[in-house]
Amino acid sequence: MSEALLVPCPHCHALNRVPADKLNDNGTCGRCKHSLFAGAPVTLTAGNFAAHAERSDLPLLVDFWAPWCGPCRSMAPAFTAAATQLEPQVRLGKVNTEEEQGLAARFGIRSIPTLLLIRHGREIARQAGAMSTDDIRRWTLSKLG
Repeated sequence: MSEALLVPCPHCHALNRVPADKLNDNGTCGRCKHSLFAGAPVTLTAGNFAAHAERSDLPLLVDFWAPWCGPCRSMAPAFTAAATQLEPQVRLGKVNTEEEQGLAARFGIRSIPTLLLIRHGREIARQAGAMSTDDIRRWTLSKLG
């Protein structure tokens, strides 16, 4: 039997134990019964951030963005496409810095878009500026080793 990983649901944010060798098996949440991997970034808020960034065993790639930011809007489709390529090994999430100013301040976000790669609550890499889908995927995988 493989090691069990804690995986938060992208819908209700409940933590689910998933055997590591079953991550690719399209598991469902024990609470809400939705898929654990939606192939799209999770909207992160102060209320659900800890479940995905601190309690999850999956690395979390966060896009700090704002609706008025042109480069943020142009990178959004690439970030969504990267989610389909990086899940289930990496969870992708988006933080709207206009609505979640506390999270932006907590991580010292000075420019947007900014990508943060977090594992078990600790920042392991940061990159400012818009990127393509391939660049997001390559950068993320290179930082995870």
